[in-house]
Amino acid sequence: MPITVTPTSLPDVFIIEPKVFGDARGFFMESFNLREFRAATGVALDFVQDNHSRSSQGVLRGLHYQTTHSQGKLVRVTSGSVFDVAVDLRRSSPAFGKWFGVELSADNKRQLWIPPGFAHGFLVTSEEAEFLYKTTDYWHPEHERSLLWNDAEVGIDWPLLREPVLAKKDAEGIPLAHAETFP
Repeated sequence: MPITVTPTSLPDVFIIEPKVFGDARGFFMESFNLREFRAATGVALDFVQDNHSRSSQGVLRGLHYQTTHSQGKLVRVTSGSVFDVAVDLRRSSPAFGKWFGVELSADNKRQLWIPPGFAHGFLVTSEEAEFLYKTTDYWHPEHERSLLWNDAEVGIDWPLLREPVLAKKDAEGIPLAHAETFP
């Protein structure tokens, strides 16, 4: 069951669309296959942790990253929809400080691969959303950082209907000019 991989405007970030088989009974899809993922993306990292969150409309989570034990993330939505964002924090990248955003939803079944060295966040655009992500390293709270979600230098065009609902750590995120970044 081949997957479709579409490059984005950020190097090494991909939209992944699994093959979905649907009929009157519903649908079936293989949400992850290591062999297919590696063949289609060239990514040879292993996933070590799966996370699942549920959030209400207007919740903005992120932009998170870990300075040590940097995580690659394969993310998808199983209920509702989100605007998902990756920001390149690799100083050696021609896209340093640039962002990419895409709608992920239970309906479109898209996934986004975000490699290590990126900040990641999402805004819930439906009444509520359930969000799943596989990570290539474990969560280490002492190394977690939050890039400021509305940093003018990054300039993310969030599809906001009102002020987002933020965790304290996200409201107090660090602007790119002062953030710890990657080589």
